[in-house]
Amino acid sequence: MSAVSETIVREYFELHGFLVRQSRKYTAREKPERDGIDFFVWNPRPRERAEPMPFVLTSGDLAAAARAVVVVRGWHSESFGPAILENAPAMFRFVEPAIFQQAARNFSSDVPLLKILIVPALAQTAKAREQTIALLRAKGVDAVIPFRTLLADLIAAAEVNRNYDKSDLLQIIRVFKTYEFFKDPQMEFFRPARRRAGQ
Repeated sequence: MSAVSETIVREYFELHGFLVRQSRKYTAREKPERDGIDFFVWNPRPRERAEPMPFVLTSGDLAAAARAVVVVRGWHSESFGPAILENAPAMFRFVEPAIFQQAARNFSSDVPLLKILIVPALAQTAKAREQTIALLRAKGVDAVIPFRTLLADLIAAAEVNRNYDKSDLLQIIRVFKTYEFFKDPQMEFFRPARRRAGQ
């Protein structure tokens, strides 16, 4: 996982009131990572939810999650479809019983522990998307959050009139907003269309 993807995920969970602990602070040189778990997240004030959590989480759904292990797959270059998943068995190492039980020791046993996968983007066609979700569920993943959801929330939350000394990511978003590289979507709706040349 790249440091950029890691920063985005950490900032997103912290934005939504989660306490975030990184699984490890090092990268093994010769051996692959043993568990593949990137973060442990804990929500000190989870909201009660009557209906079951959806598989593809939005930020609103996340408020009901109390605790989770989070794994990040931040390739940012392709959608997350069945072909990729079938050819990457190591991706699901974190849901193997021994590894998951070891990770679960970081939390008390009285609250369910979700297994959340952060993905670049799910497949675009309905059929491929359904196959992807079915495969992820079958492997033991409880939920996914697309990177678009994370980035949209962080962009919306960054305020132009604040100085984010403690967060390089939010400071960069603030600078982009200051120079109008990010525009407020609802304002775009009401803005008149540009006139074409010659009109």
